[in-house]
Amino acid sequence: MNLTRRSLLTRSAALGCSLAASPLLTPVTLAAAPWETRLVVIILRGGMDALDVVQPYGDPDYAGLRQSLAGGPDAGAADLDGFYALHPGLAPLLPLWRAGQLGFVQAVSTPYRDRRSHFDGQDLLEAGTAGLGQAEGGWLNRLLQLIPGAEARTAFAIGQERMLLMEGDAPVSQWAPGAGLVMSPQAERLAGLLMEEDPLFHAALNEALELTRQDLSLGAGGGGSDAEDMMMSMMKAPKGKAHAEVAAYAAQQLRGGTRIAAFSINGWDTHQQQANGLKNALGRLAETILTLQSGLGPEAWGKTAVAAVTEFGRTVRENGTGGTDHGTGGALLLAGGAIRGSRVLGRWPGLSEADLYDRRDLMPTEDVRSPLAWLLHGLTGAGRSRLEADVFPGLDMGSNPGLLL
Repeated sequence: MNLTRRSLLTRSAALGCSLAASPLLTPVTLAAAPWETRLVVIILRGGMDALDVVQPYGDPDYAGLRQSLAGGPDAGAADLDGFYALHPGLAPLLPLWRAGQLGFVQAVSTPYRDRRSHFDGQDLLEAGTAGLGQAEGGWLNRLLQLIPGAEARTAFAIGQERMLLMEGDAPVSQWAPGAGLVMSPQAERLAGLLMEEDPLFHAALNEALELTRQDLSLGAGGGGSDAEDMMMSMMKAPKGKAHAEVAAYAAQQLRGGTRIAAFSINGWDTHQQQANGLKNALGRLAETILTLQSGLGPEAWGKTAVAAVTEFGRTVRENGTGGTDHGTGGALLLAGGAIRGSRVLGRWPGLSEADLYDRRDLMPTEDVRSPLAWLLHGLTGAGRSRLEADVFPGLDMGSNPGLLL
């Protein structure tokens, strides 16, 4: 019987192996590395509306473009610097802003343009390239390949959602807390036989099964359907406290030998009734960041940078259903004790029609890969030339924005 590990996982449904259908099938991907700083990358799937999160109420055109989605201090947002205001959904993070541990880079995007496909946009964001299919794997994995001594506690991939960000030749660990790995006794026995000559995978499988047994209290949903349904579910908001469970698990690992964690939070596709949808999504993001902070503790949090990034922004004008449509320019959120925060960075392009991208979207004025590359440089010591050539191929990082203390 010629089954590879990948084919085993692909056929897992037929073998009776199924993951819970919780929207939180986003695995937490972890990697150990020989440095003390911590990096958490959160992919915000669905296209977060930067203009509603970091509201440029000081722009003379803003109020006219966002009438039902009115922002600014008069609408309950917290004034940040006299030009930008913070959406009330992120109010729990205001103490971090005041402590210099929260910041933003506004009007950024990947090189992805015009097609406005979530899946292409996310692939490009996680690949870290200028175009689709230009490099293997994701940019965090390519970073690990540059670091002598980087290692993973285990290396396995069991989950329904892909994290391209960490795919590649460097070993990483992957797990989805809160998503039960349910295998029939026969499938469990077969998996064990197939992996018994591979100590790393065999140990990983045993760990996954043991963690699932210990994690039954987290609950599980029904079974998954076909791939298309699964991909569409990526756009839906998670239920319950799944995001906090992921953050708590990541913090637990980061307190130990793990130095990089990556996961995603869904629920940012706000075509309709954005006022409610975005508020809820921001509440989950705030709780995630605060769970990371509390779980890491003061010492590790002081060495941590969190980068939350989305595949694209949304249109500057509201649509007819109280929402916004797929756009271009977005915002990068930064948090953590290692961040030099209390700032909204990025060159503001303006919101007059002539200043917009394609007369509809926030004009991106910076490649989002640039601040991400400077974060990696500051946190890991990776050299600029390797970051520009290998991690983000073809990127010009530009001048250092000084994102870290």
